[in-house]
Amino acid sequence: MNSSAFAVAADVHNQSTIENMKRDLLNLDINSQIGSCMPIASMRIGTFIHNIEVNPGQGGKLVRAAGTSAKILKEPKSRYCLIRLPSGAEKLIDTRCRATVGTVSNPSHGAKKLRKAGQSRWLGRRPVVRGVAMNPVDHPHGGGEGRSKSSGSYGKGSRTPWGKPCKCGFKTAKNRRRN
Repeated sequence: MNSSAFAVAADVHNQSTIENMKRDLLNLDINSQIGSCMPIASMRIGTFIHNIEVNPGQGGKLVRAAGTSAKILKEPKSRYCLIRLPSGAEKLIDTRCRATVGTVSNPSHGAKKLRKAGQSRWLGRRPVVRGVAMNPVDHPHGGGEGRSKSSGSYGKGSRTPWGKPCKCGFKTAKNRRRN
């Protein structure tokens, strides 16, 4: 075999390799690349996403906690796209908003056991104290001899720390106007 025959064989091999690479690139779906960030309009239905923008160009605001993901429910063909959040709520989000494909890492974050009370304090969590265990000056449920259910001798129902009733349908939240 002479050198020209080797050159022709090498050219044919290189050309077939290049054609195979082109075919692979055409078949490569950008939606399947986990970790790629793109507008919701260019994603398919059923894609799991996280770090979702609420307004275009604002930066990711939703679904950022460890191990969470949201799912695209309706095809993003119109101006808005329906997305199911980890809470189960469904939200319409602008299709120009960007999101990252995949789920957030470290799903076992919530399962970690705290070994002692101090470890909870390191995380910035303050202790929760029942109102019944306080003095009357600190909480409406406080005071009384022994284990008393209400404050003092006169029986009041359950109250918030600010003295408002919190049972029997009493509305404690501020009224929001509904359209």
